[in-house]
Amino acid sequence: MNKKEFEQFVEESGKDILRYCRMIAYSNEAGNELYQDTMLKLLEKQESLDCEQNIKSYAISISILLLKNKKRKYAVRNKKAVFVSLNDLADEDGKQIRNENILTPEEQYMKKDETYLVKQLVYELPEKYKIPLYMNYSANMSAEDIAKTLDIPLGTVKTRIRKAKKMLKERLEAIGYDR
Repeated sequence: MNKKEFEQFVEESGKDILRYCRMIAYSNEAGNELYQDTMLKLLEKQESLDCEQNIKSYAISISILLLKNKKRKYAVRNKKAVFVSLNDLADEDGKQIRNENILTPEEQYMKKDETYLVKQLVYELPEKYKIPLYMNYSANMSAEDIAKTLDIPLGTVKTRIRKAKKMLKERLEAIGYDR
């Protein structure tokens, strides 16, 4: 597609694409920005575009992907948790059900707090216990693989993991953690 064909495409389909961008972005300002980003992406790919293809649908798909990408980046930057309304969960009879995999905000906070506590306690373990424990749980390595990697006997690896777990349990009980 040459420059003249691109300009003709923008004149013919630009308003439709702009309207669509405003609609999916839920505001004129965000829609205008999305439209500009879409047209910029099309301009970058201008040489590879074929006039015989449906460029308008390609532009709309680009705008959708750009919007999804922006939303994802925004959520990551602001660490937004995606919540599903528990009111939306119902069985065939219309009775509300609770998906066990969905945590309430309070449960999410408690789980995050527990995770931090356990990580802190593991960090405080002596190196000879901490390393096999990390290798076993974080890297999903078997005791045999850990023994080969650290060049220590298999029994030693198993003992260190067992002792590390026992030490963690004792420390958690000492601070009043009950599960």
